[in-house]
Amino acid sequence: MSEQLKIKDGVVVSLEYVLQLDDGETVDASDGDALVYLHGHGEIIPGLEKELAGLTIGDSKKVSVSPSEAYGEVDMEAFEIVPRSMFPDDLELFEGLELSLRDVETDEPFEAAIAEIMENEVMLDFNHPLAGETLHFEVTIMAVRPATEEELAHGHAHGPDDHHHH
Repeated sequence: MSEQLKIKDGVVVSLEYVLQLDDGETVDASDGDALVYLHGHGEIIPGLEKELAGLTIGDSKKVSVSPSEAYGEVDMEAFEIVPRSMFPDDLELFEGLELSLRDVETDEPFEAAIAEIMENEVMLDFNHPLAGETLHFEVTIMAVRPATEEELAHGHAHGPDDHHHH
């Protein structure tokens, strides 16, 4: 039997995971739909990627990632107060509501959450929803394979239905 491929830069990894916060709340899980990524190309948060190096198929590991190696600390400058009139009247606003917005100048999509609702204004939080959180992952490595030249050139893993070139 050949030496099992270990996770290192340039291999494609499939993993199942559960992500919990300090309070034990599960905020994300693969639920049978494995996450597939190309190791060493920054496709997943750095703190998790670093901890997976050297694992092989069938390995499980618990990894805790500090905010600085995940989605960053909460940036106090990433809050903005906007007029209530920016939102449609029929939209029910509440604190914690996640919004998908578009930049009027660049048309770039971005996410924000409502941090506070005042009489005529709304405070938006543009931080990543998991900013400031320590992330606790429980991962199981399902598959490890060498990346194709194309994947390495593109800098990301291709799934079975991705980029069929004949």
